[in-house]
Amino acid sequence: MSFGWEEAVAYTLGFPGVTMGAGAKGSVSPQIRGRQIISQGRATGTYLLRATREEIEILKETDPGTFWQTPQYQGWPTVLVNAASAEPERMKLLIARTWWDRASGAQRVAAGKVERP
Repeated sequence: MSFGWEEAVAYTLGFPGVTMGAGAKGSVSPQIRGRQIISQGRATGTYLLRATREEIEILKETDPGTFWQTPQYQGWPTVLVNAASAEPERMKLLIARTWWDRASGAQRVAAGKVERP
């Protein structure tokens, strides 16, 4: 079981309005409306997922081997993901939720997702 950076990027790019764009410190990541959905982590085999603070707390509590935060991300809507232990279906759901939170109403309709996944 794993869901690496390449798989996460390919999945994210399948949503309406998502393009690769410049992020912090020159990194390139999937974005919608200028807002990142995921981005590469500093450590090999990791990436960052944007999520609600409530979701982040649940993820860290239920699967600390996959989801965690370093002190620099505490209080921010970002959680680190260990790609080697990330369950593909769970990651797809989390990415879809992040996309939905950042998409416009028209983009949600285009994707056939009028309710949050």
